[in-house]
Amino acid sequence: MIQLSKLPFKTMKTAPSGSDNRGTSLLLQAGLIRQTMAGVYSYTTLGLEVLRHIEVMVREEMNAAGCFETLMPSLSPRELWDTTGRWDTIDVMFHVPAANDKEYGLNSTHEEIVVPLVSEFIQSYKDLPSCVYQIQNKFRNEKRAKSGLLRGREFIMKDAYSFHANDEDFKDFYTKMTEVYMRVFHRLGLGEDTVIAVADGGTFTDKYSHEFQVRLGIWEDEIYRDPETGTCYNKEVAPAICGTVFHNGDEKKEELKEVLWEGIIGVYPLAELLWIPVEKTTKTILFEDETTRVIAVAIRGDYDINEIKLRKLIWCSRLSLLSEERVKEVTGSVVGYAGMIGLSPEVFQVWDDSCEGRVNFEMWANKENYHSVNVNFGRDIALPEKFYDVKEVQPGDKNPESGEVYEVFKASEVGNIFPLETKFTKAFGVKYLDENNAEQIPVMGCYGIGVSRLMGVMAEYFAGENGINWPEGIAPATHYIIVMGEENIQIAMKLVSELEATGSTCIIDDRMGKKFGFGQKAMDAELLGIPNRIVISPKTIEAGGYELETRDGETKIISYPV
Repeated sequence: MIQLSKLPFKTMKTAPSGSDNRGTSLLLQAGLIRQTMAGVYSYTTLGLEVLRHIEVMVREEMNAAGCFETLMPSLSPRELWDTTGRWDTIDVMFHVPAANDKEYGLNSTHEEIVVPLVSEFIQSYKDLPSCVYQIQNKFRNEKRAKSGLLRGREFIMKDAYSFHANDEDFKDFYTKMTEVYMRVFHRLGLGEDTVIAVADGGTFTDKYSHEFQVRLGIWEDEIYRDPETGTCYNKEVAPAICGTVFHNGDEKKEELKEVLWEGIIGVYPLAELLWIPVEKTTKTILFEDETTRVIAVAIRGDYDINEIKLRKLIWCSRLSLLSEERVKEVTGSVVGYAGMIGLSPEVFQVWDDSCEGRVNFEMWANKENYHSVNVNFGRDIALPEKFYDVKEVQPGDKNPESGEVYEVFKASEVGNIFPLETKFTKAFGVKYLDENNAEQIPVMGCYGIGVSRLMGVMAEYFAGENGINWPEGIAPATHYIIVMGEENIQIAMKLVSELEATGSTCIIDDRMGKKFGFGQKAMDAELLGIPNRIVISPKTIEAGGYELETRDGETKIISYPV
């Protein structure tokens, strides 16, 4: 039971300005959270109730799946991160100087901590599979913390790590975890609008990972769904066929020319000046990988290059734009005027499939302000052996598998799962003995749910006109009891005892005085999102008990001995 007359945290009459989403505004107005600094929040008593209810549902499903809860430290020594080579490569990691010239890290993730911990207990194949998890604070030095609880510098996360004897066992468990996660999101009331989207595997694996994305109007992620197969992709990895294609194979090949055009900004003004459709424009981007290999990528002018796709295609871990000095060395010109004609054979060339089938197309001429027009494969430039999909998908594009135009919608991520393979177990020298007494390296997987992030997503998802319509199992309490008249407080206390004996939780609005009339109390009940409202007043007592109003608007007088 929480008595509002004694609670130090108050609601606000109006939503505060400055928030970029309604959910955060309502959390602040309801007094559930307060910002300490950008990306860092405190949870008040009622906000913590919401957070703990989310944790309970996550914990129950993880435990039911045979996972074991732990609690690992937030602080870790640099040596662990040096072992995996990640101390200087995780750009969001807080580095903390300490006494005796030591350096520590505030953990943004826990692979470097969990592997040494669990490895002590993995000796044999009989010890596998195993999965441990924790619900704990994480720290990430985000350059731009935004959207309240959705992107923070300190946040609460459930992260789990599984260990397996082989890939087959890992894949079975990975599938099992997708089912576990969907059960969590259905229990939280998000299941109908939660999809599993293919996403980038990052530095952990050359395979894909999977994200759990909730359809939500605040544009965090862009999801592309194939309407035929139902498969969903994060924009960052969605395979694509151009929605508008300009195949002109029957067109007469015109004479190659170099045209001077100065001061042109943007592909559409360029196409207009050259009297060509935008599908005939080409841009060439020069990259360098970790081996200093130069890669030239040609793509249709109205598309951007997807570096994730490009990295996977050419098997490299890092790409950077070519420096001004090297651009001049490679093209003989300055940055911004690169074209594919006349490039050295040592330059690795990649042509996006948006360029396939064109005749008399345009590209820069490797001369400042000059364009090559009427470029043709086989005559002016070698026909590529193969065209590839390295483009960033756009609305209107199609899935190559089905040929269907993607459905595109906004979403916010609430969970992700991805393979770690042997990246971390190999780095720490973890081995086990198999059935033949031979040493093997365990395979790993990782599974995350942003608990505090879920609170922010749910506040947005369940935002109503006057408050947050939390599901009953998530709300700060199941019942909000409005007491009108000090003489009725003891009646309310007795009712609370009876409700709590049945598992209900209660907030008593026993605030008295002119400022706390029925209207104010009713507004706060709605703002806090309590699903059941009880009124005890001289009027209800005269009617024989108390008034109960449920979220669906049903109101009735419940007989109660007073």
